[in-house]
Amino acid sequence: MPTDPYAWIEESLATIHRADWYRSVQAINERPGSTVMLEGREVINFASNDYLGLAGDDRLIQAAIAATKEFGTGATGSRLLSGHRELHRQLESAIASLKQTEDALVFSSGYLANLGAIASLVGKRDLILSDQYNHSSLKNGAILSSATILDYPHSDIENLKNQLHQHRQQYRRCLIITDSVFSMDGDVCQLPKLLDLAEEFSCMVLVDEAHATGVLGANGAGCVEHFRCTKKPIIQIGTLSKALGSLGGYVAGTKALIDLLRNRAPSWIYTTGLSPADTAAALTAIAIIQQEPSLRANLWKNVAYLKQLISQQLPQLKLLPSESAILCFQLNNPTEALKVGQKLKDAGIFAPAIRPPTVPTSRIRISMMATHEIGHIERLVEALSYIN
Repeated sequence: MPTDPYAWIEESLATIHRADWYRSVQAINERPGSTVMLEGREVINFASNDYLGLAGDDRLIQAAIAATKEFGTGATGSRLLSGHRELHRQLESAIASLKQTEDALVFSSGYLANLGAIASLVGKRDLILSDQYNHSSLKNGAILSSATILDYPHSDIENLKNQLHQHRQQYRRCLIITDSVFSMDGDVCQLPKLLDLAEEFSCMVLVDEAHATGVLGANGAGCVEHFRCTKKPIIQIGTLSKALGSLGGYVAGTKALIDLLRNRAPSWIYTTGLSPADTAAALTAIAIIQQEPSLRANLWKNVAYLKQLISQQLPQLKLLPSESAILCFQLNNPTEALKVGQKLKDAGIFAPAIRPPTVPTSRIRISMMATHEIGHIERLVEALSYIN
């Protein structure tokens, strides 16, 4: 008797439900911002990666409209065939200028940038050393490359050094990959120490600046600028979809690196180019973060105020170590995290639960924005006080 080859799907969903790992979307019904309409009511938004509040900025919207009118709604093809627009090159030049690199290449998402870059840099004869807490796109880019992959415990530089001592000489090339800001914890990689090891063991370093671009550094260029490592040989990945309020990803580095990726990165070569609207919006966002440092200043002011209130009023709430706009506190299990997330929503606070397998331990993740008001932060702390 033949069995249903698709029956396992329902069984897998049942397992996800039992573990309280099930996820579903929640529709926001207006422009993104520090407050949003969720399920018919206004809530304060602490769930967004729109750190500078640019995704709803009129200047980005008008730039996107103008580009759509001039160039249409889509790039219509791979940039090597028919999809390239001069607007793409302008954005790449702006990214390279911000990052102080020789060149840059824009992908249709940050995920695609990581997949394409890693798969182009190493292969079967090579070694990748990856932080245990790296983003899925870094991990899957490593798998796609067919290189040997060794994880090191999160930010454990001594363990990484020991692994290099033990394994480096067995491989042709070695690539160390890491997030700069770890998106589900909020801490920052030890980039200077990673670069020291890379020099000692002749390794390349790839750092994903997704949650640092526009946020860290004197000019918002990211973690590399923050640690004053701008002139070091680093492969820098990032997104246009978080603090820059648009969509897409980039790789920044030497001219030779970018030229190689144009010829080898499958996720760039075989993918339709970024839409004119997204390209123009990102270009406008880069200009804004360079011209208006007050946005970053206000973001850090808000982060400091929230930390101060929690320290004074909720000392029992143990925040994970953070040097970014992401603040997290752990909970015992997925069930508890879901209950806390729902109680926050009932109190008008949107800060959903983050659960395995996305993270090893359940937590509430709070993302701060430059556009949060003092009253928003105080309401968050008040809501947390009732829960605790």
